[in-house]
Amino acid sequence: MKILLAGNPGAGKSVLFSRLTGSLVTSDNFPGTAIGFSSGHMRVANQNADVIDTPGVYSLGSSGQAGEVARKMLRDGDIIVNVVNATNLERDLYLTLELLEERIPIIVALNVWDDARHIGIEIDVAELEQMLGVPVVPTVATTGEGIKYLVESIPRAVMRANPAATREERWSRIGEIIGQAQKVTHRHHTLGESLADATVRPLPGTIIALLIAIAVFAFVVYGGETIYKFIAQPVFNALWLPIVSAISNLTAGVPFLHDILIGRLFDGQIDFVESWGLLTTALYVPFALVLPYIITFYFALGLLEDTGYLPRLAVMIDTIMHRFGMHGYAIIPTILGFGCNVPAMLATRVLESRKERFIAMTLIAIAVPCASLQALILGLVGQHGFQYVAIIYATLLTVWIIIGIILNRAVKGFTPELLIEIHPYRLMPWKLMMEKLWIRVRGFIIEAVPIMVIAVPVINVLYLTGVFQAITDFTAPVVSGLLGLPKEAVAAIFVAFFRMDAAMALLAPLELSAKQLVVSSVVLVMFFPCIATLMIMLREMGWKSLLIALGIMLCSGLAVGALLNLLPI
Repeated sequence: MKILLAGNPGAGKSVLFSRLTGSLVTSDNFPGTAIGFSSGHMRVANQNADVIDTPGVYSLGSSGQAGEVARKMLRDGDIIVNVVNATNLERDLYLTLELLEERIPIIVALNVWDDARHIGIEIDVAELEQMLGVPVVPTVATTGEGIKYLVESIPRAVMRANPAATREERWSRIGEIIGQAQKVTHRHHTLGESLADATVRPLPGTIIALLIAIAVFAFVVYGGETIYKFIAQPVFNALWLPIVSAISNLTAGVPFLHDILIGRLFDGQIDFVESWGLLTTALYVPFALVLPYIITFYFALGLLEDTGYLPRLAVMIDTIMHRFGMHGYAIIPTILGFGCNVPAMLATRVLESRKERFIAMTLIAIAVPCASLQALILGLVGQHGFQYVAIIYATLLTVWIIIGIILNRAVKGFTPELLIEIHPYRLMPWKLMMEKLWIRVRGFIIEAVPIMVIAVPVINVLYLTGVFQAITDFTAPVVSGLLGLPKEAVAAIFVAFFRMDAAMALLAPLELSAKQLVVSSVVLVMFFPCIATLMIMLREMGWKSLLIALGIMLCSGLAVGALLNLLPI
């Protein structure tokens, strides 16, 4: 059985899809297009069923790739679950009537049922079901309300052989349905609704956005620092340090093995950051230094996503983003980039033109540091004073603006208008928020720890065999002359290709000045992206566009690094 979820953008298909399929999910692009869809599995009436989340469209006659892909997918479906937004019933029913003409069994999931009740919309489900001629099940995908009954009702899906109707006849029929099945009562705006209106208006919206940005940054920094100081660091010192010290004593007679496992000692003591060993730095950096900030960042990001603020932010800054060749929704992958550049690159698929996607991916790779790199910047640079951290972020913002303006003028193509659904503000259940946080944190651990475990011994071997010495001597004119950094800093640039936080950790033992840390941090952010991001960029934009983007990164990184070296910081 192949079950297709179909509905308007913003009807809640993706949330419902997650409810139905759980973790058994795969994502792919429809053949020959850049339109992505998700597929998963579930049990219906004691048999396995494939579930596909089709692209959201307002009509099967919609132009563009999304409409074309949706039409092709519907031809192969056995059952359609039409997800309808109960707060926009009149608009969503147009697609419903079109689907009823497709000669495929249909069941309607009347989603966002809770919001409809809250704003005074009363829908007679039995009457709606009778007028449509197919089962209708009220659901609240975010909380799980009605999901079990929906699954049990899927076998009751009905095929109606309605003849195609003209557009005018469909709207006339919708008017009849709304007149008999829906009743709207008058009610005044709540405080939450007034706040929702304010967040999309330029003046109050900008003030709110700045306040939220400050609050999120403060939460990530101080929350991460609190977890580090009171949980991560004490745990490592109390539980792990005695074990590592014992191993250090046992391997003291085998210098090569000691250097690989433990790394260097400082006054006979282990330094988890600077020792650079497999059992010290390779574990301490991801788990103690970075993970606390990853937790606080993804918690804050999840809160902004689930409450419904991010779409409003996209609408508010749409006019500004057009100056950089993108519409407002490009802010979503940009914000995701502050967590990890890989999902940020994938999220650029929501942008409609090739020009937008190229500009967005290039700017994210060149000026948006991931959370793990930011954690090391805050930890290392922040020791010299917050003003140096501010210089780094101000520089990256300036670079993002300047290069964005240049690319908008240089890259051919168009930037379409922003058409986006704005949902009411809501608070997600804490359980779902914690599950999302755990999935993201687990993804970081799975990705970061193996790379650190591999990178640290490899770097040590290259040091011990003299390979890095040869590389540093060769690049000294650029690294030392142009950027004002010690030639040993080239190791960090090399490692950045594999892992940004590991690269930043390599700078710790070099005892750099505040100015050198600012220069090296900016250069690490702007130079080549990590290999995972690079592979995604190659898949999304092709090798020709990738080479152009890499050239922009290399040239601008050297130029900005050299300029910072000349300034009296």
